[in-house]
Amino acid sequence: MTSPAHSSRVSPSLRLLVALLVVATLPAAEPAAPATPRAPKPETVILDATGVANLRIQTAVVEPGDFEETIFALGRIEVYPGRRAVISSRIPGRALEVHVKHDHFIKQGDLAVLVESRQFDESPPAVRLTAPISGLVSATHVVPGEPVSPDKILAEILVLTDVYALARVPEHLAGRLRSGQKARITVAATGETYVADLEHLGALADAETGTVEAAFHVANPRLALRPGMRAEFSIVVAARTDVTSIPRAALQGDPAARFVYVKHFELPHAFVKAPVVVGQTNDRSVEILRGLLPADEVVTQGAYSLAFAGGGTLSLKAALDAAHGHEHAADGSELKPDQQKKTAATPSAAHDHDHGHDHDDDHAHPQRPWQILSAILFVALLVITIRQSRRPAQ
Repeated sequence: MTSPAHSSRVSPSLRLLVALLVVATLPAAEPAAPATPRAPKPETVILDATGVANLRIQTAVVEPGDFEETIFALGRIEVYPGRRAVISSRIPGRALEVHVKHDHFIKQGDLAVLVESRQFDESPPAVRLTAPISGLVSATHVVPGEPVSPDKILAEILVLTDVYALARVPEHLAGRLRSGQKARITVAATGETYVADLEHLGALADAETGTVEAAFHVANPRLALRPGMRAEFSIVVAARTDVTSIPRAALQGDPAARFVYVKHFELPHAFVKAPVVVGQTNDRSVEILRGLLPADEVVTQGAYSLAFAGGGTLSLKAALDAAHGHEHAADGSELKPDQQKKTAATPSAAHDHDHGHDHDDDHAHPQRPWQILSAILFVALLVITIRQSRRPAQ
């Protein structure tokens, strides 16, 4: 008689077949779909006339020329030495009349203040105080009836036909400055840039700010510059010739990936993104070491907006088709005659249908070997089971 323990045993071959059958009948994993690559930003931006007008596109021609090395500094406008005068009285007394007005022009020799003398033995009892120079009255310190003494300043007069522009230059750069060097001085209050020469450097450095004073004598015939106005200085310390440079406004991108937009030589209203390698920079221009050729037209105004214009208002294919009068590929390349005929003869719908059919076949073929193997293993399992059931008990 067969023992229960012996009858419950299952042969190792049967266990292996069962495991293989389970694995074979599992659905095959679908191949992972390839990640869709992110479309790169177009290298050519094509606009229409309206787009160019809205972005206010302006260009500049690239050509070798002089390139200046500059030092940037901040400063203020001050009164030029010798252009300030005060009105005072030699004798004590009382102000009878005050003719000076704050911020008004006064001419040399005009009556400024009439003072009544306290020394009654003198004649005349009233003293006329006149303007020592012609200029603007910057301050008044007396009113009629106020006591007057010799040590009191009654009014101040400034001559502003020329002024000082004082720059605070970092002390580690002051060694590159020399008398006579040119500077472009931009004053935000007037919106203008003035050109002046360096007159002198300060004798002492400011220990608190770490700067040295650099003084520039600026002509001010329209009196637009006033003492106290803030100014920005670009001091020219060196110059080189035959340097390829572009306006600073044309340069785009981050420090590791600089580029400019160049006007397309053939397509109207089209601009090509061109990577560049830059050199030195001054207040106006950027030196270009590689990436541009003479006679290229770079976009100056509107370049920043072009970076966000995407592909523009027209496609490259449409623009080339219109310019050349025949069809092009989507990337703008020329189509050969046989390609043009094939494109015209093949409907897009049929192409999509064929592509879909092939796609289904590709997914169906990998399933067939697994189906065949599953059937074989199932038959083998049945045969083994039947044989074991017919085996005589031991």
